[in-house]
Amino acid sequence: MNIYVGNLAAPVTAEDLTELFGIYGQVESANVVKNNYNGMSKGYGFVEMPDNSEADKAMKKLNGVEFKGNRLKLSQARPKSDKRRRGRRRF
Repeated sequence: MNIYVGNLAAPVTAEDLTELFGIYGQVESANVVKNNYNGMSKGYGFVEMPDNSEADKAMKKLNGVEFKGNRLKLSQARPKSDKRRRGRRRF
């Protein structure tokens, strides 16, 4: 399951997410989304856990928990094709 992790504090790294979610099961991958221009965190990231029951347990235990000064907001990530386009249409 791919988990969206929102409201991340600026210093949080992918390694921090791997360690935090690893308490509840195997973490396949973790990443923090960064701004292309300055390399700073955009405040959210994704954690991939192959076992859905472990992922559900992690989400239930960690949603709303304070981590490095911010309360985490977790949800199951939507596939890229489900995301709505923002802004104007380009032809």
